[in-house]
Amino acid sequence: MDAASFILFGATGDLAKRKIFPALYNLYLDQKLPAQFTVFGLGRRQWDDHIFKANVAQSIHSFSRKKVEDPAQLEKFLESFQFCILDANKQEDYVKLRTMIETREQQLGAAPNRMFYLSVGPEFFEMIAEHIDQSGLGSESGWKRFVIEKPFGHDLQSARQLNRKLNETFKEEEIFRIDHYLGKPMVQRLEVLQQKNPVLQALWTNRYIANIQITANETVGVEERSGYYDKTGAVRDMFQNHMLQLLMMLTAHFPNNSTTEAVRFKKKMVMEAVQPLHPHQVSNQVIRGQYNSGSINGEPVTSYREEPGIANDSMNDTFIAAKLEIDDYFWRGVPFYIRTGKRLKEKSTRIVIEFKEPIKQSTGADIPVPNLLVFEIAPDESIFFQLNARDPIYKEQIKPLFLDFQVDSKDLPEAYENLIHDAWHGDATFFAHWDEVELSWKWVQPILDAFAANTVPLHLYEAGSFGPKQSDELLNKDGFHWWFDEPTLEQETLITERNEEKTYV
Repeated sequence: MDAASFILFGATGDLAKRKIFPALYNLYLDQKLPAQFTVFGLGRRQWDDHIFKANVAQSIHSFSRKKVEDPAQLEKFLESFQFCILDANKQEDYVKLRTMIETREQQLGAAPNRMFYLSVGPEFFEMIAEHIDQSGLGSESGWKRFVIEKPFGHDLQSARQLNRKLNETFKEEEIFRIDHYLGKPMVQRLEVLQQKNPVLQALWTNRYIANIQITANETVGVEERSGYYDKTGAVRDMFQNHMLQLLMMLTAHFPNNSTTEAVRFKKKMVMEAVQPLHPHQVSNQVIRGQYNSGSINGEPVTSYREEPGIANDSMNDTFIAAKLEIDDYFWRGVPFYIRTGKRLKEKSTRIVIEFKEPIKQSTGADIPVPNLLVFEIAPDESIFFQLNARDPIYKEQIKPLFLDFQVDSKDLPEAYENLIHDAWHGDATFFAHWDEVELSWKWVQPILDAFAANTVPLHLYEAGSFGPKQSDELLNKDGFHWWFDEPTLEQETLITERNEEKTYV
């Protein structure tokens, strides 16, 4: 792998501490970084190299997936870190940074390969890109990559404006838009599972699937992000990016040995086929919620409007559920139910595929529950099938059989490890392409307009619940229900049987 410089804007921030530095350290231990590399940490604090390295070391001790077993190895890793005081507004600071980077590259005899990672607020993206261009930091004699974190715009218009500005400095293939859900191992498996398993390929159509549910529950509230979140809400913070990316990864029929371009093309086709949401449909297909007071894990929590920094009349959404349909050959007629929210009963991200009920057997035996295929994405990863089989004791009865594949997540790279590694290699397969971003904003824009006009009711829900009851009605009117929420007695029995009588594969 070619030597390269990792230039980190926002090196003193929380994301760098919790995710980026530990990811780099684990890649280093796994020998997935170049033999020669330099991390240039940038920030406004009056730090020097010594203070910077001490903070990186503390980050690794606190948050790394792999613990520090060899202090000398950690010290060797830290030798590649340098700090540069930089004000993102000042052009002269970028010139100083360029001199610093070129000096290091000359010492190493390395080409000017540079990855610019912006762990900063989106309001700085355009400014930093412009200064990189004007200062000559983006040298043409080596490769350059521009890595940014969501949000990519605040709505469709601002997203287009941001993209136009970035394209003045960087080509589309040089822009790596991180959606950390695409770095999760289970999400990355969706591509291979479809490609390499003819059974799933055959079932992956509207002929066999009744509905699909995509859920991302969070138990946390706004924490210390009230200033950001109250202007963003669940629809911008989670739905437009993470949730729609999960939809694309799940429903795109990827070809065998697909390239980055093929993956992006297939994902784009999915978003183009999602039926547009017209303004008069929003209130029928979208549920908007905000958490009230309640309890999480037995501890009382305040309502959203009582959180520090939140106005007592805020209409911001902390929960959204929506029904979507994909109008193409494979998925026409299959409803997709997507939801995400804060202060919910459990922390979980899962995809549930509910299959159509088979024709009643000649024995007349009732089928107790439909077949399910479930992808557990977080906090633990697993895949399980819920199939129906004849009860070996009461042979006139049908009972569910569970086939489980569970993953030891301790041995899996975390999302940021996967994504930083891919960006270093120039592999953009699991990054959000502009076409996907634009189409996602285009679908979401009518929801944003309806929320702004307050034409969609804001339903309060108790903290510690699974959201407003109206989200249940979204499925009930189609004859379905959310799986694994408040289980009925029958479902509790099934869950108990699954946990006690698993068949592992």
